[in-house]
Amino acid sequence: MGAMTTHRIWVFTAVVALTILFALTALPVRSLWPPMAALAVIIATRHALIGLLAGGFAGAFIINSGDPVSAVPDLFVNHLIPSLESPWKIGAIAFTFILGGFAAILEAGGGFTALMRKFGGGRRNLETGAVALGILCFFDGLANSMVVGRVSRDLADRAGTARVKLAYIADSTSSAVACVALVSTWIAFQLTMIADAYEMAGRTVNPYGVFLESLPYNFYCWFTLVLLFVAVRRQFHPGPMGQFVKEAVPTKQKATTSADKQAGSLMTALIPLAVLMLSFFTLFIALGSPRPVLPLTRDKLVASFGSDAGPLVLVLAASIAVLAALLLFPKRSGGRLKPAALAFVSGVRTMIGPIFILLAAWMMGSVLNELGTAALISRLATETSSLAMLPALTFLTGAAISFSTGTSWGTMGLLFPLAVPAAAGMGAEDPFLAIIVAAVFSGAVFGDHCSPFSDTTIVTSISCGVEPHDHVRTQIPYALITATVTIVFGFLPAGWGLPGYISLLLGAIVILMLPRLAGGQSPKKGA
Repeated sequence: MGAMTTHRIWVFTAVVALTILFALTALPVRSLWPPMAALAVIIATRHALIGLLAGGFAGAFIINSGDPVSAVPDLFVNHLIPSLESPWKIGAIAFTFILGGFAAILEAGGGFTALMRKFGGGRRNLETGAVALGILCFFDGLANSMVVGRVSRDLADRAGTARVKLAYIADSTSSAVACVALVSTWIAFQLTMIADAYEMAGRTVNPYGVFLESLPYNFYCWFTLVLLFVAVRRQFHPGPMGQFVKEAVPTKQKATTSADKQAGSLMTALIPLAVLMLSFFTLFIALGSPRPVLPLTRDKLVASFGSDAGPLVLVLAASIAVLAALLLFPKRSGGRLKPAALAFVSGVRTMIGPIFILLAAWMMGSVLNELGTAALISRLATETSSLAMLPALTFLTGAAISFSTGTSWGTMGLLFPLAVPAAAGMGAEDPFLAIIVAAVFSGAVFGDHCSPFSDTTIVTSISCGVEPHDHVRTQIPYALITATVTIVFGFLPAGWGLPGYISLLLGAIVILMLPRLAGGQSPKKGA
């Protein structure tokens, strides 16, 4: 039996024993045990789903006074089924599945490959093209990692771009972009987490409005993109990345590459993406705006995005975009409809795992609400820290959890039911609560960006053809630089009331000055 297996058995045994102990006591701190149990199991198994289910069961076990026979049905009947009665949550599930299929159709259509072929003639141009492709794949983080790596790998070899640099580009434009995108496979999960957290805090809000309010404060994601620009255009290579870049040399062009075979028209990707965004905004206005819709005013726009039409809009917009992608799919040897349909089914299948994580997070959030975990955290936070420090502490906590576990969604599922109600219990009001929401997002993305256990990290390594160890060690210096700027110029000033856009400007200026502060780095001739 391996050491890792033995370690997991000991962790599992300890979790079970402590769960039984807390279930049989009346200690107030027992309400802290479910998230601790979830975190311990996630670290031991590297599976967010198993950890969240373990935490949810631990909570239900405590609620039912140590009776496992009652705990299991209670977990599903009283904590899962009620969650599925929410239109936002049903819409979240449907939207996530549909958009997963949409992403797969776009990749199979070859439009992304066509985009990369337009960026030739040098290392920096190729890297800029990879960044553009990553941003274009805003709709899903994992799909981004797969697409950028698979489409760009051969072209990067020709241009002399180190594959670890390509992996850094793919990883930096995956979760960071999906987390701030107005429409993505993440948004449904994010909105339901926001809605649940505010409900636990005794607040009724429009989750999409809170998401928009949090965008200027999602410092880690924005600063990641700024540093990526510096790394590509200024050839800034801190840490081990510099040696890999120095050793990379252009390879001779092959007669026919896999990328060349799959290349299609750029319009097969751009038009469906434009349809997705246009449908999203048009449907929100048409279905959510007060009547009459015209003339359209600012107040009507705000009201439309704050309406209850969100779940229906997400599903309809994604469905219309899928139809556009199907109609534009290039004709192949097997026809047009069949390969597109197969790609759609494959994309839907990739979303099954994330959906189960979503369901487990809902269950655990409901359990923590019944246990009063957030209220206890609030009391402890009030005694140990100031409200102004809470955004930075929330980011650091999220970063530690996500790096240790490798899961951004699991981190959100753990932190949202704790951080937002705790801040509200300390007297926080909007827009401060939106800063806490952004801190959870930023902390969750940190680990997804650079943890060796992250599925995004592993998929990026595979798609770019590099060892995960090399990808992690070359990317961590960038992640740590971004995290430092995020804390010093982002969440600490924001906690004391500095507007988000000023923090973004200050942090961006510092990042843009890094090559000069580091002594300057000149790209190789012809790069």
